[in-house]
Amino acid sequence: MSNLKQINSVVVRFAGDSGDGMQLTGDRFTSDSAVLGNDLSTLPNFPAEIRAPQGTLPGVSSFQVHFADHDALTPGDAPDVLVAMNPAALKANLGDLPRGSTIIVNTDEFSKRNLSKVGYASSPLDDDSLEAWQVHAVPLTSITVEALADFDLGRKDKERAKNMFALGLLSWMYTRPLDGTYAFLRAKFAGQPDILEANLTALRAGHAYGETTEAFSVQYAVAPAPMEPGTYRNITGNVATAYGLVTAAHRAKLPLVLGSYPITPASDLLHNLSRMKHFGVTTIQAEDEIAAVGAALGASFGGSIGVTTTSGPGLALKSETIGLGVALELPLVVIDVQRGGPSTGLPTKTEQADLLQAMFGRNGESPVAVIAASSPADCFNAAADAVRIATTYRTPVILLTDGYLANGSQPWRLPTSADDLPEVTVEFATEPDATDAKGNPVFHPYLRDEKTLARPWAVPGTPGLEHRVGGIEKADGSGNISYDPANHDHMVRTRQAKIDGIAVPDVVVDDPTGDAKLLVLGWGSTYGPIAAGVRLARATGARIARAHLRNLAPFPANLGEVLRSYDRVLLPEMNLGQLALLLRGKYLVDIRSHNAVRGLPFTAVEIATVIGEQLEDLGEGANA
Repeated sequence: MSNLKQINSVVVRFAGDSGDGMQLTGDRFTSDSAVLGNDLSTLPNFPAEIRAPQGTLPGVSSFQVHFADHDALTPGDAPDVLVAMNPAALKANLGDLPRGSTIIVNTDEFSKRNLSKVGYASSPLDDDSLEAWQVHAVPLTSITVEALADFDLGRKDKERAKNMFALGLLSWMYTRPLDGTYAFLRAKFAGQPDILEANLTALRAGHAYGETTEAFSVQYAVAPAPMEPGTYRNITGNVATAYGLVTAAHRAKLPLVLGSYPITPASDLLHNLSRMKHFGVTTIQAEDEIAAVGAALGASFGGSIGVTTTSGPGLALKSETIGLGVALELPLVVIDVQRGGPSTGLPTKTEQADLLQAMFGRNGESPVAVIAASSPADCFNAAADAVRIATTYRTPVILLTDGYLANGSQPWRLPTSADDLPEVTVEFATEPDATDAKGNPVFHPYLRDEKTLARPWAVPGTPGLEHRVGGIEKADGSGNISYDPANHDHMVRTRQAKIDGIAVPDVVVDDPTGDAKLLVLGWGSTYGPIAAGVRLARATGARIARAHLRNLAPFPANLGEVLRSYDRVLLPEMNLGQLALLLRGKYLVDIRSHNAVRGLPFTAVEIATVIGEQLEDLGEGANA
């Protein structure tokens, strides 16, 4: 008979070989937690190789989920529970585990051969090296095979269900419902009844093992988190981005055309949008990145919303066509799901190091709008905003997300009415807007809206609106080819003024006491770790202000005033100080950087520690 213990939150990490199904297990555990109304945040972590060397440290795949009865701002600094499916998973993750946390180990994989692969001379389960942790040695593989003894399946097929056994055990430990996973498995293996029943049986067996085994005598419950009333679903950043793009296109009453080339971690955008043909979406999997962005820009010329998706290496290849979009002054939405670089770099790891490339990575003076999403759910709003800006101002817009946001997930409240959706209004040119020397009506494609400086968007084939396009400089107004120096200077300044004039909201500062000396500033996916770190620091009595940037080109109009209002500005970035460089140059403010490029998000404790150091340097004690 187990005892039920109520806790506020827990961080669970599933880890094993790349073929052990840890991403699927973690995803199902996350979905089942979402059903209970917990707030949550996840961090999938896996190798770039399709099939990394089995049983080795580079081949370890893990999935971390933090679920809580309050807002879970990050996936958690460290696991409370580690499920290690083999010696490599244990060794790769042990350093992250606080003393006293729980380890569930699959003892069947601790063979001499597997131990030697990761440098263990003997099994750590047989000595006192794990005495600081609560270790549950469970033969997960053999118990799963035994549970499936009556199934007419080979041993390997039976062994593959061990992840479902582990999921069942953890679901019992943390009182997670199994109904969602039952439904998922029935859908996934609808055409394979034997495999379906084997997985269902393994799931139930794991749950029963926790219920009947004396070693697992305590169950844990996490109450639902207080949330705004509504219907929620668990969503990843890539899915939210796809939904945001399609929603904005629907609001604009225009078809959406995606030109894309598969690249980690952006490929899921292509996968998801390809399933939305019934919403007026056309997807083109091009032969390369250059063709992909060319198709998207061509679609915009034709009167559709052109979108292209990529990661850092692909953004570099797209730079010439993005510059063409600047010259043509056509809407173009470029989604850059950032990853570790340079070159191939760390394809499955996260980074924020494409900011300067997004801002300036084209030849000549070629300004574009740049915005950054702050959370998986925020990717929906950021994508819709990118479409709004692109169509309103006739400009390429680069939306920066990253691997952490793209693959991570959190609850997302579904919009309930049109009022909850972005307003995107597009008007095409329909008739000539000027006259020639003889007084005949003509179309001047570079006459501008007085407010937005946007040029008219004319769909090819509209009678009387024939006009040139191309990369050579255009004459102001008429759009004819021009090599005139004064005209080029004017056009360059006008295109920059158009970007500078984009209406963006003021930056909002969270400063509860109103007398903080330190402002912690962030952008993009650092939102959660910074908010969590500030919360930890404020719990000690520290006075801290916090602000986060969505718009990076242009910056909010009040940003300089905000930065100069504090004695010190701390800016954590997952790069070597790219935004800090820009802010120092533009506002002449001494930005203090905290930088890391580990392929992982910051932890809350890390941010809180840096905040403490800055406050000490300012002469501000924690309880001042």
